[in-house]
Amino acid sequence: MNDAIRANFDASVPAYEAHERCTGRFGALARPLRAEMSARADGPLEDLLDAGAGTGISTAVLAESGSRTVALDPSRGMLRANDADDPVQGDFDRLLFGDDTFDGVAFTASLFLYRRTEALIESTRVRYQSRLATVLSDGIVPDPAVAVREAARVCRPGGVVGAVAPLGWVDDDGVDAFERLERDSRSPAGADAVEGGLSEALPTETGTWRFATTAGAVGRFHAIPAMATRLYPADPPAERVREATDLVAVLEGTFEERWRWVVGVAAGPD
Repeated sequence: MNDAIRANFDASVPAYEAHERCTGRFGALARPLRAEMSARADGPLEDLLDAGAGTGISTAVLAESGSRTVALDPSRGMLRANDADDPVQGDFDRLLFGDDTFDGVAFTASLFLYRRTEALIESTRVRYQSRLATVLSDGIVPDPAVAVREAARVCRPGGVVGAVAPLGWVDDDGVDAFERLERDSRSPAGADAVEGGLSEALPTETGTWRFATTAGAVGRFHAIPAMATRLYPADPPAERVREATDLVAVLEGTFEERWRWVVGVAAGPD
């Protein structure tokens, strides 16, 4: 991950924390994810890696049951706000740990921001042919499958890799909120790529969590620079949040927010 992408995550800290204060969403995702991982692990989750730890919301939740939890994030700005002991700055696709180090690796609302290279190139080509070279020179966030293979490597036999990713926001009529919008953005949902990345590397189980939310909360979520970049990866950084904010500004009322969880189990001893 290059400096431009890291800077985008660094810039996400205030909006990320504002969204959590209003919704408690990231903590509400981390807690059941840990439970699903624990239910499928071949033993206690004594050592955990919080991959995409951000400002520490998920780190604190993962450590609640006494697990030794290492906070990992590509963003130094995020880690400065994280109270974890000895946080580690690093990328998901080149984990700075030896084989069989952890009982589990958790990607709480982080792995979906990693996207398949070919999908990003094609979406950029369709929207901004002239900007394709710029995006490629800025660097591309690695493929989720690569990150999952690294996570499986650092897991002990019988350990687990868990992730959550958004499925979408559905209105009272059961229609995806973004289907009603006139947009030329990428999809805000990233569950398919995350589930595919885990299932390529590990046997998996999945499910869906649902939360009641508001149009205002949907707006705050997509005002986080890292989330806005998922919608508009080809735009200059200063334009992404504005475009994302303008896109969802027309939404009104309440929605059902849906997240997919996926847990894969690392191969145990024969």
